[in-house]
Amino acid sequence: MSEPSRSAPVGVILAVDPDRFAEVVEALRQAGLTVTGEQPVLGTLSGTVAEDRIPALEAVDGVDAVDRDRTVQLPPPDSSIQ
Repeated sequence: MSEPSRSAPVGVILAVDPDRFAEVVEALRQAGLTVTGEQPVLGTLSGTVAEDRIPALEAVDGVDAVDRDRTVQLPPPDSSIQ
C-alpha cells in the first residue's frame, strides 16, 4: 500500500482534452486531484493537489497543461508605482 502524500496542497488549473473531459477528470481524481471547479466546454478545471503529485497529474493522458493557481495583487491606483 502506498504512503499518503505529505506535501502541502496547492491550487492548480488544468487544460485537458474537451472531447474526453469526463474520462480525464476521473483519471486526475485517481492521481490525487480534488476538483473544485469544472468547465467541460472549455476543457479546463481547477482543484487542489499535494505539490509532490503535480508530476502525476502532468502524466495523465489527455492533460495538455497544469499550472499552479496564483493570486496577483495590484497596487492601489494612487500608489507611486502607477
